[in-house]
Amino acid sequence: MSTEESRHVYRLHSTLELPLEDLREHIDEARYPDGIDDVEITRRNNTLILKAVAEDQSVSKYTPTAQLKASVTENRVYEEDPDERRQKSFSWDEEEEEEIESELVEFAAFKGDRETVLQNSLLQYEMFLVLCEIAETAEKGTLTAISEHDGDLEATRIVDGEPRPADIEVVEGPRDTGSGQGGVNWRDNEFITD
Repeated sequence: MSTEESRHVYRLHSTLELPLEDLREHIDEARYPDGIDDVEITRRNNTLILKAVAEDQSVSKYTPTAQLKASVTENRVYEEDPDERRQKSFSWDEEEEEEIESELVEFAAFKGDRETVLQNSLLQYEMFLVLCEIAETAEKGTLTAISEHDGDLEATRIVDGEPRPADIEVVEGPRDTGSGQGGVNWRDNEFITD
């Protein structure tokens, strides 16, 4: 893999969350971008790591390929929204309220900025594309990113599983406003004596 062909992800922020079972099913059925042969899923306690397996056989097994990192949490999922149910069945005659059916479901949460979610540089852009596909299957969360493809910057924004229009805007930051002349000149300060 030459570095001339490499593409980069400069900024990334993710709040994606989806059931772990759905994520595993998606990874099993996914078609990967060129350069990625497979994605290995490893779980260490409450951390999930999705690691790219390179198609290029000349890549050393000791060379770290790009990986996605997610935290695993358990959430209670109700078959019916408890608030809606209370509004529907609000009656003075009811003495006993029926238990709402629920179950504990494990969720994979890809939350954080670039280094937290997307790590290592080899196949980084390709794993970013895998993350975009995951974002389109997630019902909850947002993925925003700025990446470079063929020398052009691209903006990506996926909200609750739907790709949305996105633009890149260059603005002057607060530290760019001044040429360094705003400080105190200690040499000519009348309050300092020799």
